[in-house]
Amino acid sequence: MFPSLPDVAPGGWRYAGVAFALAVPALLVALPLGVACLLAGVAALWFHRDPERSPPPSGVVAPADGRVSVVREEGKRVRVAVFMNVTDVHVNRAPVPCTVESVTHTPGGHMPAFSKESERNERVTFDCGDVEVTLVAGAVARRIHPYVSPGDELDRGQRLGHISFGSRADVLLPPEYDLDDVRVGEGQHVRAGETVIAP
Repeated sequence: MFPSLPDVAPGGWRYAGVAFALAVPALLVALPLGVACLLAGVAALWFHRDPERSPPPSGVVAPADGRVSVVREEGKRVRVAVFMNVTDVHVNRAPVPCTVESVTHTPGGHMPAFSKESERNERVTFDCGDVEVTLVAGAVARRIHPYVSPGDELDRGQRLGHISFGSRADVLLPPEYDLDDVRVGEGQHVRAGETVIAP
């Protein structure tokens, strides 16, 4: 009878709740300020939206919604990076079925995630054996929220975690892949858990 609320990533309601709580007294004191707080709460929920996805039966899928910003060789491996802007869904997903071997947080800066300086940014790396996913904090993103722990078994497209307010997700493809195997190019928009980036 009533429309259901969209799924929201963990922590999304916390950010929205602060704005909604501030809106109550603000509406009594200054209507424009109260409306601004309400809009900020709605924006926080929208930013943390967590839609369902339908992973394909095979292939390496994108870990994030956004624009492919890097496709390059690093030694004998290939890295594909996806930059998430403020309008993209920020829930990140496993590119292949795998077992999480480690989850490592590396402190660092908060430079724009699309810049070269972002290589020294704060990050969380999910080592899944042949595949590695790294979530990189950006200039606005200050919170990386992992959902999984070492030993967890993941399906293709299963949620790994999310980043609050912007940044980047990188995939280091298995050693048997080379640049010719990559099916996406820089500038292409991809969807987490659905777009096949390599066969």
